[in-house]
Amino acid sequence: MLVIEDETTLAGLIAAYLSRAGYATTTVHTGPDGVQAVREHAPDVVILDLGLPGLDGIEVCRQIRTFSDCYVIVVTARKDEVDTLIGLSVGADDYVTKPFSVRELLARVQTVLRRPRTGSTSASETPSSEPIRVVGALRVDPNGHRVHLADTEVALTPTERDLLITLARRPTMAFTRRQLIDVIWGTDWVGDEHLVDVHVAHLRRKLGDDPDTGRYVTTVRGIGYRMGQG
Repeated sequence: MLVIEDETTLAGLIAAYLSRAGYATTTVHTGPDGVQAVREHAPDVVILDLGLPGLDGIEVCRQIRTFSDCYVIVVTARKDEVDTLIGLSVGADDYVTKPFSVRELLARVQTVLRRPRTGSTSASETPSSEPIRVVGALRVDPNGHRVHLADTEVALTPTERDLLITLARRPTMAFTRRQLIDVIWGTDWVGDEHLVDVHVAHLRRKLGDDPDTGRYVTTVRGIGYRMGQG
């Protein structure tokens, strides 16, 4: 676990709470130190403040995403929606807005850690437990948590991958935003449900998918999203 937070008192509080919950935690206080710490420690989860010295949190997240698929939870004191949406678009998986409960943050951490990483399977799964889903040129592998477009693997964040796998598992179902949140972020998640739209937009961009045609992710007006038909 890595906490990148320039407010040293808050960083220490978060780290102490995570440590008491059994997580080995490192703290750093600047953007460049944060990027370096991810390289050195390869954490499963990064808790990232946006207002950092040296490099702001958005640039830190952008750089992390060039070499790591760790989960990134953004912490911000900025209330305007633009900062939240930009932060998510560069690869953050979730966000909390200051002031927040450290208990709430811990719950967010525990939620993302329950989601399998690329190439992982749970003890109850076997490699043949789920078929590969094929939609046109798109191949979605729920067991290996890998996505290929034609013969090229698509580099997705963990949340983008989970979103696509969820849709692919039930390709005829129209999911509401809340249903997708319950599956991916957990039923206790509280926040702006439009973060689903941000992740869908980013997923579509990586798949080269036009939102007007929705070859791979189709918008269902008044409801939410379902898998496209390729």
